[in-house]
Amino acid sequence: MSAADISEKNDLPTATPEKPKKRMSGRARFILRALGLTALVALTAWFIYYQLHGKYIASTNDAFINADSVTVSPKVSGYVEQVYVADNQEVKAGQALVRIDARDYAAQTAQFKAQIASAAASEDAARASVQEQKSAIAQAQAQLDSAQEDARFAAAEVERYTPLAASGAETREKLNSLRNQATLTRATVAARRAALEAAQLRVNSMQAQVRQAQAQGENAQAQFDAANVNLGSTEIKASTDGRIGDKGVRVGQFVAAGTRLMSVVPNHFYVTANFKETDIGLMRIGQPATITIDAMPGQEFKAHVDSISPGTGAQFSLLPPQNATGNFTKIVQRVPVRIAIDVAPEVQRLFVSGMSVTTKVNTISAKDDLQQRAADKNADNIDGKHS
Repeated sequence: MSAADISEKNDLPTATPEKPKKRMSGRARFILRALGLTALVALTAWFIYYQLHGKYIASTNDAFINADSVTVSPKVSGYVEQVYVADNQEVKAGQALVRIDARDYAAQTAQFKAQIASAAASEDAARASVQEQKSAIAQAQAQLDSAQEDARFAAAEVERYTPLAASGAETREKLNSLRNQATLTRATVAARRAALEAAQLRVNSMQAQVRQAQAQGENAQAQFDAANVNLGSTEIKASTDGRIGDKGVRVGQFVAAGTRLMSVVPNHFYVTANFKETDIGLMRIGQPATITIDAMPGQEFKAHVDSISPGTGAQFSLLPPQNATGNFTKIVQRVPVRIAIDVAPEVQRLFVSGMSVTTKVNTISAKDDLQQRAADKNADNIDGKHS
């Protein structure tokens, strides 16, 4: 054997004996089996819980605390004289918030009050004239009655003297004088009757003046009431209990009617939860719910479904989608649901409008509806096969 062969033989790797495999101890096998059994039990329990309860829980974190805030705005224009409240201050309904300079409105109120007094004086004068005219009518009626009596007497005298004059017992001159007297009395009756009718017509005209004065008084009263309302509106009051927010008014500032001065956020809050449209099929008003506020981790608050929006959020947007045009991509829509919070008022004072919350609604009370729909669907399928 050559030296080269011996060298190559020495370079070959030598085989090492295999190590015996370690067998798992009985303790390890027991732990592994226990873990597997625990996982199986947990999975089974979760499956049972999901089928009986979990699949009926609708949840969303697209939810926020809301309050029906009231925007405080003046009804009249003017310079702000005084601001009674500070930022974030608690206020009660009817509490004064801002006062506007009221001198112009007080002057208008005084002016219309004077017009009311003037109209009342004109009405009194017109009524007095009516009473005077009624007295004149009574006088004219009396004069007419007297003239009619004179006319009847003169006519009777003419009738009495006519046969006497014909027989010669009385002179023709006497009869002619009596006839002339009768004619004069008849003319007097006509004049008195015309005077009475004229006096009666003047009463109607004077009564129209009374009604005109009344209308002027009512108009002045309406203007006074409006001016008085404006005068009262110079002091702006809170319409509900709550806290002041977004206050931007300052003393000396000129504000126009409708200018936003501040907001009053009431202490009664609710949650607006935007659920996916696939989650509200079994949702009903009155179903129990729970909310978790991000600012208060670990605390759950009881609530219930108060109302469900009649349309999705997209339908009430400024530019609602028009899916009939262009390419269509199906997107799961969100439906706003109002959740009433069932906690004491002193707890709600800790809430702040706009806080993010997670909302869960238990819809298990409507599971019978789901089962009924499934049964109806199966019945329809059977009827379709038979037909």
